[in-house]
Amino acid sequence: MSYSKSDIKRRMDGALDVLHKEFGGLRTGRASASLLDPITADVYGSKMPINQVGTVSVPEPRMLVVQVWDQTAVKSVEKAIRESGLGLNPQPEGNMIRIPIPDLNEERRQELTKVAGKYAETARISVRNVRRDGMDTLKKMEKDGDISEDDHKRLSDEVQKLTDEATGKIDSMLSEKEKDIMTV
Repeated sequence: MSYSKSDIKRRMDGALDVLHKEFGGLRTGRASASLLDPITADVYGSKMPINQVGTVSVPEPRMLVVQVWDQTAVKSVEKAIRESGLGLNPQPEGNMIRIPIPDLNEERRQELTKVAGKYAETARISVRNVRRDGMDTLKKMEKDGDISEDDHKRLSDEVQKLTDEATGKIDSMLSEKEKDIMTV
């Protein structure tokens, strides 16, 4: 067992990346191609992300368009978007699916900020789990005589600093997203 600062940082950054993707899927009233990223459609006998069965584009601020490559996949892509829970109403036209982005009402905005808060808390928990793993490793290394008490203290401070940086980034990402959701 050995301690690796870069491994701890990589795992904490992974939690931030996941949060970034989840935030990308939260609708803010403006069209964004990443809005459809979390949605998968039943195509060719398996679940596939929409961006792997068609081209997602944003022709205007309140409209998404999915150009489905295979005509047989249009129905399942439309169904996946409709049932995604994002409140979208896809309109198929041949191989193309138009998705108007409706205005968000105040109640829906409040719900979305709560969802964003849950995503952020999940990311914080992930970061804390990485911190705990790092601290446990350091304790075991000191107990086994691999590092001194001073090294343990110094490396523990290093892990804590990485944790504080990661949670700070999560907090600022959350406040940005909340602002984005609440802005008309």
